[in-house]
Amino acid sequence: MIPLRIAIVVALLLVPVVGTATWIGSAKTRLAESTAAPAEGTAVAAAADVGYCSPELKKILRRVLMSCGLVGGGGARGCQPVQAKNVATMSGTDFNALFKPMKDRGGIVEFDKDKSDLDPIDLSLVDQVFADQRGASWFFVVSRSSPEGSVEHNRELSKARAEAVMTHLRSQFKDPDLDKEVGMLWLGEEFAQLETDFCSWKRSATGTTCTSEEINRSAFVAWIDCQL
Repeated sequence: MIPLRIAIVVALLLVPVVGTATWIGSAKTRLAESTAAPAEGTAVAAAADVGYCSPELKKILRRVLMSCGLVGGGGARGCQPVQAKNVATMSGTDFNALFKPMKDRGGIVEFDKDKSDLDPIDLSLVDQVFADQRGASWFFVVSRSSPEGSVEHNRELSKARAEAVMTHLRSQFKDPDLDKEVGMLWLGEEFAQLETDFCSWKRSATGTTCTSEEINRSAFVAWIDCQL
C-alpha cells in the first residue's frame, strides 16, 4: 500500500507542473504570433499615419466614426451641431485647427447663399478630392452655413449641403465601400465657423472674393490617412 500511496502523491504533484508548462508554452506561441510580421497576402490596414495625425485628431476621428456614424443603414447618418460639440469636446477654433494640416488633401465646396445645389465646378472639386484616395480609409464631409437666417434653418441647410455631396458620391463613383468610408457632420452656424485662413485652400469658388460668410456656405471634404 505504501508504494501505491507514494505513486498517487507524485502524480498529484506533477499535475500543476505539467499544467504550468503547457500554459507557458501556449503564451509564448501567442506572443510570437502577435509580434510576427503579417504573412504575404494578409490584409492590413490601408490608412497611413501621416504627419497631421496628432493624438487629438485621432481622438476626434474615432469619436466621429463611432458617434456620428460612418454613413450606413438605409440612409446617411451624421452629427448635427449639438452632437458635434459633444463629440469634439473642444472649442470650434481648436476643432478647425486640427484640420488645417490637411490643406493639400482636402477642398472646400462653396455654395450660393441659401442653396444646397452643386454646380459643375463644385462637382469637379468633389470628384477630384474623392478620386485622390491614395490608400486613405476615411472620407469626411463637414458642412456649414453662414449666420444669415435662423439657427434652425441654417442647421437644415448645412445638412442638405452634406447630403448633396453624399448623393453625388453615390451616383458618381458606385463605390461598394462608400458606406464604410464616409463620415458626415453638419454644423450649421452654431459650431466651428471657418476662419478666413481657409480661403487659401482649394475652393470651388477660386478667383472670387472670400469673406467669412462665403467660406462658411460650404462643405469641407477630405480623405484622412490616420491609423486608429
